[in-house]
Amino acid sequence: MTLPRPLLLVALCLLAADTASARQDAPRRPNIIVIVGDDMGYADIGVHGSRDIPTPHIDSLAAGGVRCTHGYVSGPYCSPTRAGLLTGRYQQRFGHEFNPGGARDAAQRDRVGLSTEETTLAERLRAAGYQTALVGKWHLGEAERFRPQNRGFDEFVGFLGGAHAYFPATRPAAAPVYDGEKPYNDFAYLTDLFARRAAEFVLRDRDKPFFLYLAFNAVHTPMHATDAKLRQFAHITDPRRRQYAAMMSSMDDAIGTVLDALRRRGIENDTLIFFISDNGGPERANASDNGPLRGGKATTWEGGIRVPFLAQWKGHLPAGAVYENPVIQLDIAPTCLAAAGVDLKDAKMDGVNLLDAFSGRSSMVPHETLYWRFGGQMAIRQGDWKLVIARDVGRNPGRQVPDDLAGAMLFNLRDDPGETRDLSKENPNVVARLARAWRDWNAGLVDPAWPAPQERRRR
Repeated sequence: MTLPRPLLLVALCLLAADTASARQDAPRRPNIIVIVGDDMGYADIGVHGSRDIPTPHIDSLAAGGVRCTHGYVSGPYCSPTRAGLLTGRYQQRFGHEFNPGGARDAAQRDRVGLSTEETTLAERLRAAGYQTALVGKWHLGEAERFRPQNRGFDEFVGFLGGAHAYFPATRPAAAPVYDGEKPYNDFAYLTDLFARRAAEFVLRDRDKPFFLYLAFNAVHTPMHATDAKLRQFAHITDPRRRQYAAMMSSMDDAIGTVLDALRRRGIENDTLIFFISDNGGPERANASDNGPLRGGKATTWEGGIRVPFLAQWKGHLPAGAVYENPVIQLDIAPTCLAAAGVDLKDAKMDGVNLLDAFSGRSSMVPHETLYWRFGGQMAIRQGDWKLVIARDVGRNPGRQVPDDLAGAMLFNLRDDPGETRDLSKENPNVVARLARAWRDWNAGLVDPAWPAPQERRRR
């Protein structure tokens, strides 16, 4: 039956109105920003009790969102954490157990980086229509095939290795900062450059959502701070701690610059933000403070793997919430993809979507068990129990975890977060259960794709 022309026009108008209404009712895909600090101490932000270093902008993410008191990373070192973060998978599953630094020649460098068989968060989001950018530290391979522009990032401003001077290079041979594929030296202080370029990316007019991976090298060595910031912390008598405080404050200011850009564009409520550190602080190297946790970077003690972990998405996640179940940086990728409406059924991720847990829509515990392997060190957390073989600074735990987990210690983290009282003798059944679970998990891993840098130096 053919409608008379006036009725046809009315029907078309109603259909158009219904379509527009459906578009308005459809959930808006959020912009996504993942911010990573480098080698931060657990106690060095205000919401974790810092008294000598104000971090108002980092703290604002906790005030406007969710603070995880048991937030972890899957490796106590820079590059492995990043490999797990961008894939949502335990990096030991694809051999990325150690930092890729120290390759002696081009042939080695071509083999050392984030496996090209793995799909990154940036690749998945770009395929879903996001504009993607990395500002900051890469540390996932320097050969052409590993570089950010070949791993899902439309734009890259930063450096490829694991550490970089904060002031412009004066030697032509120094590892460059890149703007895209071109070396770039037009900056006064690297943290400020990252702030400026990240804010410019946020402020750009666009008709699609964006993903910004803002990976600071602060507060990793070398300990370089501006004179103005050092004057601000002149009251700190320890010169190393003063340098650290100045660098932390510069990073906090940089985060404030990016948050201000979101507000200037009016998109703060449309943006999901995560903030973590890549591992615990190396207290002897940069004067960070992991208190009250034991150990630090490069160890599987809590001080090496428990980190600041914040999430903000105003209007979608509660403000000022404290979340106490264990979470891990592997959860960031699936959470971001779920928020973006990306189907994860074939992703094979170890991380889980945290949105319902954070919002209170679900009472699920994201992880019954978390696992770690780092050379001769291991750990497993199940509920409040943690079984661990770790090292203290200056001690070599060996190249491989012993099959029988000899020497493993057991701690109850609810009662003893500082891991001071070994309860293994009093709880042999718990030790046996956790050891069995860890060995089952370890059986699904592969050998490291390259040795630890210190092992390469010995060979």
